[in-house]
Amino acid sequence: MRHMTLRRSASLALAVTALLGPATAATAVARPQAAPSATAAATTTPDREVVAGLDRYAHRLRGVRPGGSGADLEAFGKATRGASVVGLGEVSHGSGDVFALKDRLLRHLVTREGFSAFAMEINWSAAAKLDAYVRTGEGDLRQIMRDEFQDAYGLDDTEEYLRLFGWVREHNRTGAHQVRIVGMDFSDVDPEQYDGILSWAGKNTPALVPELRERYAALRAVRGGVAERLAAYGALPLAGRKKIAEDAGAAYRLLEGAGKRDARVLQDARVVSQMATSNAFDSDDPAQALAANRYRDRTMAENAVWWQRNTGGRIVVSAHDGHISYDTALPHVYPVTMGADLRELVGKKYLAVGTTAYGGAYRARTATNGVGAFPFGPAAPGSNEYVLDQVRHRDFYVDLREARRDPALAGWLDTARPTFVIPGRYPYRTAWPLALGRGYDIVMHLHDVRASVPVARP
Repeated sequence: MRHMTLRRSASLALAVTALLGPATAATAVARPQAAPSATAAATTTPDREVVAGLDRYAHRLRGVRPGGSGADLEAFGKATRGASVVGLGEVSHGSGDVFALKDRLLRHLVTREGFSAFAMEINWSAAAKLDAYVRTGEGDLRQIMRDEFQDAYGLDDTEEYLRLFGWVREHNRTGAHQVRIVGMDFSDVDPEQYDGILSWAGKNTPALVPELRERYAALRAVRGGVAERLAAYGALPLAGRKKIAEDAGAAYRLLEGAGKRDARVLQDARVVSQMATSNAFDSDDPAQALAANRYRDRTMAENAVWWQRNTGGRIVVSAHDGHISYDTALPHVYPVTMGADLRELVGKKYLAVGTTAYGGAYRARTATNGVGAFPFGPAAPGSNEYVLDQVRHRDFYVDLREARRDPALAGWLDTARPTFVIPGRYPYRTAWPLALGRGYDIVMHLHDVRASVPVARP
């Protein structure tokens, strides 16, 4: 749901496009911005029975900011019991109140429900540096965020995430259990990741080192920071990218077949192969562009599940609503979501929590690769948010699994209506048809959200 630099032609540029944007290769697979279908535009006035039903199941949120009493989240915590993976969605990649709510929910899940990891829609190697910070205090948090949250990930370089990571660090100092930061994404690999793989091989399987160096040579030759490396990957010809993918896959298989193995080193090598494979799709071919998006969602799900299974802990998965949902609002771009893959991989131990908003503001990347803040809403009559906003609470959440037991709500929940699924690219369409009951287990509804705040630096 992100957008990479316009210079990048590799198909991962499509896979991380936040629901598309103009002047990108992703528009090759985007449909025109047509009016919602008859199914989506079911009514222009809220059904009183539906609103009354939602009122019965709605739990008031006292606010989005962390701190203070967590009594209003008791029902939320109870609803997550039995889940080993909880997906926390975001209506946009740039609404600060949504990020603040995630921070609040994470703190509750960690301190009251025993969750031990926060997996994000960021690069595996970027998360490794954040994880080292929250565990040991190593490095300067602002600098780590500045270095790692570049290009498509620049929208994460916010004061809201700074506070979240800062809280995790403080919790880890004295908490009963450590909380880890995990990256599910793989568009870039830090050079330290190659060094770590080679260092382990040198100590444990030295006979493999010469071939590993050869297989990784082209990737290790890419220099610069995150943005520079992303641009360099995309500038390579398709044939070169395919060769790199073959080599990265061969390196992984070499380590996988070794007599001595290490689970984390194997996963590091697997992520390198994922990155190289994602670059080997032909972004000029619409079918390949679609396949790239499909590959990304599936692979992010697999990375999250790898962490959960290898640690045995409960994990929060943080990503765009369009990823964490079971159903896709954009089948022509994201044919199968990460949420659907997580349900396949872990069954009912995955819980999808979507975020909706009646209106507000968000930050997004512009056609000139700048970043700006833009308004959205208010939600139009006939939309899901328009109906949700008639509930008596300003901010609230509903367990849709319970709500669908109400005859007045089941049909409404299963009907696709315009719903804000806001891209990380501006300008572009912000509302798409989605049936809330088919997309999520729980919905957090906010009346108004403010744009995120970039990290302040001297």
